[in-house]
Amino acid sequence: MPAPVGTAVPPATRHPDLQDTRIAFADKSDRDLWQAQWLFRIIGNPTLSSLGQSLTKAALGIHLPIGGLIKATIFKQFCGGENIAESLNTATRLSKSGIGTILDYSVEGQEDDDSLDKAAAEILRTIAMARTRKDIPFSVFKTSGISPTHLLELASEDRITDPEDVREWELVQARVLRICQAAADAGVPVMIDAEETWLQPAIDALATRMMERFNRERAIVINTYQLYRHDRLAFLKESFAAAERGGYHLGAKLVRGAYMEKERETAAKDGLPSPIHADKQGVDRDYDDAIRFCIDNLDRMTVMVGTHNEQSTLLLARLLDERGIARNDRRVWSAQLLGMSDNISYNMAHAGYNVAKYVPYGPVREVLPYLIRRAAENTSVKGQTGRELGLIMAERKRRAQG
Repeated sequence: MPAPVGTAVPPATRHPDLQDTRIAFADKSDRDLWQAQWLFRIIGNPTLSSLGQSLTKAALGIHLPIGGLIKATIFKQFCGGENIAESLNTATRLSKSGIGTILDYSVEGQEDDDSLDKAAAEILRTIAMARTRKDIPFSVFKTSGISPTHLLELASEDRITDPEDVREWELVQARVLRICQAAADAGVPVMIDAEETWLQPAIDALATRMMERFNRERAIVINTYQLYRHDRLAFLKESFAAAERGGYHLGAKLVRGAYMEKERETAAKDGLPSPIHADKQGVDRDYDDAIRFCIDNLDRMTVMVGTHNEQSTLLLARLLDERGIARNDRRVWSAQLLGMSDNISYNMAHAGYNVAKYVPYGPVREVLPYLIRRAAENTSVKGQTGRELGLIMAERKRRAQG
């Protein structure tokens, strides 16, 4: 479990061993590991993964009763439950290993006002739950979950002129304000996820207005920076300079990014330069520089390092220890997705650092787009599935040898 808040760690303490599978899978049964192994084998095979996604969509489209199968397999691996109550079981299990839970309502693709209001109400319920539980340190929402996607694109281009669009945009802004106000009242930081380049300017503008309003004493509202974009390190620094001028704290969640193929394809189709770094080295360099920048400016910042990259995680650990910052300083967190990179989450928490897992939840049918996207991302991210498989197999071998 993490050390008590405010307790600095002696300099001689070793950095975490992210390859320690005994700690990484301590709360997994032999059957859990076996199921995860064959699931990642399927996800790691592009042909099988694509076929499985197509068959699943088709089966649900004609209402075949396969919801139970999905819930027992891929849903179980990557989601906490179908609702908050079910997800609390996951939160309790994670808390026993010193890991916090971020309840992530993962229903996507809703466009009508009633569905968007319902999504906003659900996010408010996650904040209310976090207020009552120390093991839920953050809340989160995706702006496209409470706004029609086309409206975010229009707002990003400053082209909202139609009276109906104006009305809808006012509703979106009201939903965002209501969520951030609730987070401030509850004292629960709320993260605003990043999205595609053509939607992001509107999201950044909303996040900045909310930070100006609610981050006067500490970072309650946290914006997300996708460092696979070659302009985001500069934007992070500009955001911090604006916070200094405006007298508020910057909340920054650092991620590499989740829409690389779509971004490149869209830029090529529109005849525009790609917003994405030309190579992985550029992404890694900017990401690690962003970590350094945030740790250098903690007096006016809270940072969430959202990564499945072991080297970036170890950089964060080393920076905190080298600079005498308590491993459990509440301004510094790392986070990974439920069902992935347990070697990072569990070993970092075991060593006393602040760690949280994103715990997606929602009805199986409605969360399916999220699950399919997650499977596709795992297939496309070079080495990720292989690393997961290797660690699981290593732990199964360790257990078999007694």
